Amino acid sequence: MKTIAQIAAELQGYDPQALSADQVLAFLERLVQPVTATEEVGIFDALGRVLAHDVVSPLSVPPHDNSAMDGYAFAGTQLLAGQPLTLRVVGTALAGKACTGTVGAGECLKIMTGAIMPPGLDTVVPQEFTTTTADGRITIAANVLQLGDNRRFKGEDLMEGSVALAQGELLTPAALGLVASLGLKTITVYRRLRVAYFSTGDEILSLGEPPREGAVYDSNRYTMFGLLTRLGAEMIDLGVVRDEPALLEAVFRDAAQRADAVITSGGVSVGEADHTRTMMKQLGDVAFWRIAMRPGRPMAVGRIARSGLQAKNASIADAASNSPHQKDDEKDRPGAILFGLPGNPVAVMVTFLAFVRPALLRMMGSTRPAPPLLRAVSTEAIRKKPGRTEYQRGTVTTAHDGTLQVRTTGNQGSGVLSSMVQANGLIVLHHGQGNVAPGDAVDVMVFDGVI
Repeated sequence: MKTIAQIAAELQGYDPQALSADQVLAFLERLVQPVTATEEVGIFDALGRVLAHDVVSPLSVPPHDNSAMDGYAFAGTQLLAGQPLTLRVVGTALAGKACTGTVGAGECLKIMTGAIMPPGLDTVVPQEFTTTTADGRITIAANVLQLGDNRRFKGEDLMEGSVALAQGELLTPAALGLVASLGLKTITVYRRLRVAYFSTGDEILSLGEPPREGAVYDSNRYTMFGLLTRLGAEMIDLGVVRDEPALLEAVFRDAAQRADAVITSGGVSVGEADHTRTMMKQLGDVAFWRIAMRPGRPMAVGRIARSGLQAKNASIADAASNSPHQKDDEKDRPGAILFGLPGNPVAVMVTFLAFVRPALLRMMGSTRPAPPLLRAVSTEAIRKKPGRTEYQRGTVTTAHDGTLQVRTTGNQGSGVLSSMVQANGLIVLHHGQGNVAPGDAVDVMVFDGVI
């Protein structure tokens, strides 16, 4: 396990007071490690989980050559260029039933989609491409078909013994269907990532508290709840913690013992009245960054150590509660990864999407690459200084010619939470990028399925 200083030494040009977004991602990739404990779950419980082992196909899919269409199956060598073909129908092949008998020259079988292709037959003509003669034969017009058309081969999707899904795959609805197509009821996945989160600050009100001058209601815990729910994490909500050393210490220690990752909002900026930074330093190996980005410049990252006897007792309790199929990895976890985020609501969401979410996915064991940024044409001028990455809230639409276009939501203040509701993506203006003119193409990180 590398320390913060060791990781920093590996990054060229590392300056905690002026980190680029790319340097942050590179740092976090070195800091976090995947969980190792696994469990066996049913398919209905596997959505959003991460595969712990390759899924090797126990059978071929499809298991036989079969028809891709409703139509007529025959030997395709009878097709001659420029000539129609007339065939006598000698039987019917239905899906799910083996077809007996033989089909000779000048003959065909009526066949349904998915039905097994009988030996010697390799081509299917769709029913709508044929005409029926008075004596019940079918005629195929010249040059509408080629040998082998509309036949699915055995193992065309998957061959027996091949890897159907690779370790580290994030299980999507399509992946669940693929697992089911192999006849598998259960699948081995990594255990859920446990993430503790809380908000800090004497000015933060919990829901239900009466308003008071200078105070604001906490929104960050609720957006964090939504973001972590979408991610499929096991959440530990530790509420709002006042800026008092004893309270902060107790909550940090509790979080480090119970969770793989701890996410805080507020208290990472330089301030005389803030004890959060002090407690982070006292309890862990933590770096305090100023990132060359907007919004969300301050951020703390590191590890909060687990305390000896309490950590041991927590491991025993966790092991006792594990399912018999789950391997316990608590004893190997030295502490919780800390993500100290800014306090402003939009900055919390942006830093989570840009940095924390990719890191948590890695901790979950996912090897899936980050989704590509979309390219869209800006419909307006956007002011931007080179030397920082900006994440501006934007709305992407489709123009009449089919191209994607994007506009900002207006006020880009880091406290304007309503703009995140109006937006369907973040316009990503990269570190070296300058002003954007109307008609320029920009990158967009889309929200769909994430927030």
